[in-house]
Amino acid sequence: MCGRFALKETPKKLSEHFKLAAEVDFSPAYNIAPSLPIYMITADTSDARLMRKMRWGLIPSWAKDAAIGNKLSNARGESVAEKPSFRSAFKARRCIIPASGFYEWQAVNKTKQPWYISLRSGEPMAFAGIWETWHPQEGEPIETCCIITTAGNELMQPIHDRMPVVLNPENWAQWLSPTERNPDTLLPLIHPHDSALMQAWPASKELNKVGMRNDAGLTQPLPPTSLFD
Repeated sequence: MCGRFALKETPKKLSEHFKLAAEVDFSPAYNIAPSLPIYMITADTSDARLMRKMRWGLIPSWAKDAAIGNKLSNARGESVAEKPSFRSAFKARRCIIPASGFYEWQAVNKTKQPWYISLRSGEPMAFAGIWETWHPQEGEPIETCCIITTAGNELMQPIHDRMPVVLNPENWAQWLSPTERNPDTLLPLIHPHDSALMQAWPASKELNKVGMRNDAGLTQPLPPTSLFD
């Protein structure tokens, strides 16, 4: 799964990296959790890439209650094309969710140690995502999204058995294309990222304080002496 991530890139960096049609102003965030607003990238029919803000936690268009979004922050890649909650969005509303890195918790004896995982290159990650628009009985429509996950690669397996799908740059256009709707050509893009291109280190347990800690220190390696304090 993916339950927390960081986005510490500047708007200029993201605009250049993902070749966005317009730059969006935002501040770095180091402790992004489900239900919070996050930034994601879509493409229109002319292939122009736009960054938009949506709530993290997918609410299917047919849902009667928005609370279902609290349970749908992730979609398993193995079943995303078939499950009723995700299949419509997978077919027609795919997105990229930019991240500097993500966190995962490793079970160690009777405690859980968070780890920070990122690309060795230092470049932003491109999580595969899907999005929906939900129309409540009253009020404005709500746009939501979720992250697609896959089996953990060799780097991740000692930490956790799942990880976000990280799309390679050569696949971004195909993934974002609103005219590409064939699962047979999209599903092969869902696979574990090459572990040789990734890095991981233990992070502070202060990460658990959502809403209280949101600073760059959360992404820094722990000193060895404090690893299991």
